[in-house]
Amino acid sequence: MKQFLSSSAIYLAAAIAEIAGCFAFWAWLKMGKSIWWIVPGIGALIAFAWLLTLAPSSYAGRAYAAYGGVYISASLFWLWWVEGQTPDEWDMIGVALAFIAAAIILFAPRATV
Repeated sequence: MKQFLSSSAIYLAAAIAEIAGCFAFWAWLKMGKSIWWIVPGIGALIAFAWLLTLAPSSYAGRAYAAYGGVYISASLFWLWWVEGQTPDEWDMIGVALAFIAAAIILFAPRATV
């Protein structure tokens, strides 16, 4: 349980950092915001990369794959909270499936070689 909570906190923080960093570039390029928006965006993307190194996995690919479920849910939360668009039932089904897949990837018992 402790590993689950630790992993969840790391992935949630990473998702917020990644979405904020990417949104900074989106705001600059698509919404006409000042180029200075990318400065905190770059910082957020650096934080995102660092946070993923804290994930409790021996392999980067597995950590990144498991992170995908959290990223999907955080993206839909961003859609609702920042962009004002309510996710529909298909979005929620997709999030549930992504979380199930992420949990399998991250927490499945592994054979020792």
